[in-house]
Amino acid sequence: MREKAASLSNVRMEQGTVTSLLEENGTIKGVQYKTKAGQELKAYAPLTIVCDGCFSNLRRSLCNPKVDVPSCFVGLVLENCQLPFANHGHVILADPSPILCYPISSTEVRCLVDVPGQKLPSIANGEMANYLKTRVAPQLPPQLYDAFISAIDQGKIRTMPNRSMPADPYPTPGALLMGDAFNMRHPLTGGGMTVALSDIVVLRDLLKPLSNLNDAVSLSKYLESFYTLRKPVASTINTLAGALYKVFCASPDQARKEMREACFDYLSLGGVCSAGPVALLSGLNPRPLSLVVHFFAVAIYGVGRLLLPFPSLKRMWIGARLISGASSIIFPIIKAEGVRQMFFPVTVPAYYRAPPAK
Repeated sequence: MREKAASLSNVRMEQGTVTSLLEENGTIKGVQYKTKAGQELKAYAPLTIVCDGCFSNLRRSLCNPKVDVPSCFVGLVLENCQLPFANHGHVILADPSPILCYPISSTEVRCLVDVPGQKLPSIANGEMANYLKTRVAPQLPPQLYDAFISAIDQGKIRTMPNRSMPADPYPTPGALLMGDAFNMRHPLTGGGMTVALSDIVVLRDLLKPLSNLNDAVSLSKYLESFYTLRKPVASTINTLAGALYKVFCASPDQARKEMREACFDYLSLGGVCSAGPVALLSGLNPRPLSLVVHFFAVAIYGVGRLLLPFPSLKRMWIGARLISGASSIIFPIIKAEGVRQMFFPVTVPAYYRAPPAK
């Protein structure tokens, strides 16, 4: 992507590490950065797009970062093995949380083991290897087992915290946040790039009619519409990622177990029960209401399975707790995303912002 951008005649690519934003009277004027040679330089622009990733050190002045770390991924590359379904990604519903496996070449499979919480077993003293061999390996498909053990023995273990952060920007003249610096969700569904590329399209369409970006205050006011226009795609994928992760995590609670099995079986029904959620995951159906309908369809499907053919008081009680548990999973995520912006964006004044006068 960098090579493609650099090949354009109107693009000049500079490489370095940005150390700070240059601010003047509340307006961002550019950046200060350090080159590979260690030289400190400044670059000025009427609009600075800040996209320095999940570990961003520039976002604090541009948003209210409420970062949550629900789990960590432990990554391994498995060599010379075959997945149960060739050329498909696999989600393994393991205990205590899901495992992802997907091909990255004709001979390699990336395996991401989700470990709940922020504290990981130590790699240095062998605790991690022992955890993976005794707790995780027995839950993998048999055809992956030997390659998984081999990857552990070779010490090819990488770790990464899984972060989620709702978008809560401070509209700032001269700057705009994008990507993981601005908004994160659990990577279980791989939605990060989908949201980022969708945001780029929204921003491109907003900037297209402009010939002058120098009035920072007017531009900032106009670009407030970006935060509303991006919501249908972003909030749908964010909510689905958070909800699916919580549903797919193992739990001793019988109602949560029923919800997990109902979700898997609902997707297995095929037709709209499979195509609908996949369209939501991929950003092809950016309708939050459709997400809520499918989510509660899963819950109702789970309750129906409990009550048929003969309901009992115990099963009715589990069914009631299943609906209650489903609500407690999805509604806090929706609240964090913003109910009004998510479901009623046309009621937000910024939705109708016109481009500033030339």
